[in-house]
Amino acid sequence: MAPIFADLAKKFPAAVFLKVDVDELKSIAEQFSVEAMPTFLFMKEGDVKDRVVGAIKEELTNKVGLHAAQ
Repeated sequence: MAPIFADLAKKFPAAVFLKVDVDELKSIAEQFSVEAMPTFLFMKEGDVKDRVVGAIKEELTNKVGLHAAQ
């Protein structure tokens, strides 16, 4: 998924893409109810608006496009 994530970050430069190592930052995983890897959160103004759980390229791409347009 890393290459896809990097490609999406290039395609949508107005969006902020971050990667969190949940083994290092367990409190972040707990705070955002991350129970499986990978989990992609879509946030706006500190609130989780959507998420994709699992390595589902099409779903991730569609949701990035949807949320980047908002």
